[in-house]
Amino acid sequence: MDAHAHFASLARYNAWATARLLKAVDAVAEAEYRRDVGLFFKSIHGTLNHLLVGEHMLWFRRFAEGVSPKVALDMEAEPDRQRLGQALVDGAATWAPLIASWPAERFDGRLDYTTMKGVPVSLPFGSTLAHVFNHGTHHRGQITAALTALGHPAPELDFAYLLHEESTAEKLA
Repeated sequence: MDAHAHFASLARYNAWATARLLKAVDAVAEAEYRRDVGLFFKSIHGTLNHLLVGEHMLWFRRFAEGVSPKVALDMEAEPDRQRLGQALVDGAATWAPLIASWPAERFDGRLDYTTMKGVPVSLPFGSTLAHVFNHGTHHRGQITAALTALGHPAPELDFAYLLHEESTAEKLA
């Protein structure tokens, strides 16, 4: 699989898993949604905000523009639950077109950006992009654990499950 196809698959998975997770989170009462359930960012709400900040407000800008906006990874970027969910869905949808716009050799190159403190950084492009998607997967997993601990059903978010769903849908079409 070439780099475009590989990272397009990860972007597709990221959008799919985000939407499935948010659907499950919608069933959680507001008090449970905001309660400290022992996650690194305390609550489901706090962890979803961290995903918004990390994936979309910070890393997306680094990949798309080469800059690091001044944001704190633990900030509450969006206090409203519905707007936060929509921002996550919208943000996840922006990765695939960005990935498609890059030439193949870009994935073997470097990601150059300037940190919030003005320090230039150069990282391996493909490895750093993989890290961003792995990071999101990690935090979505934490939220599914919190859902389970709160007595709510956790959605299946495994990449293999997505591939199975897509294969089944193709057979039915």
